[in-house]
Amino acid sequence: MQVLLRRDVKGIGRRGDIVTVSSGHARNYLIPNGLAVEATEGAIAQADTVKRTRSTREAADRDSARAIAAIFAATPLVVNAKAGATGKLFGSITASDIVAGVEQQFQVVVDRKHVEIAAPIRELGTHQVTIGLYGDVRGTLTVEVRAV
Repeated sequence: MQVLLRRDVKGIGRRGDIVTVSSGHARNYLIPNGLAVEATEGAIAQADTVKRTRSTREAADRDSARAIAAIFAATPLVVNAKAGATGKLFGSITASDIVAGVEQQFQVVVDRKHVEIAAPIRELGTHQVTIGLYGDVRGTLTVEVRAV
């Protein structure tokens, strides 16, 4: 039986997809729980509209993420921190500090879970950090830690 998914269903498909599932699964689980509707001509037309809208939105989001990645590559993030005479920081620069700095300096909101840092930064100087921006688009950010 072909159904149109109204929501993302793990292991089956994404919202707007037309998928073939067993009749029992469709009638006993997907349709009663509002996860899918039977694939009629009207539903298929609606699915095409949803797919076109989704692909347009995803392309725009991907383009803006690439633009942000280019800005990250061109401009270093400057973080001021207290440090000792040997260049060791009192404390460390973590993913949360980098997120706050990116929001302040670039006016871009990123999730700290998408900041890929090998280990907390504990020394003055420049360090490379990778930030996941959208799907497979990643930006490499140079973090310049300066003493206060």
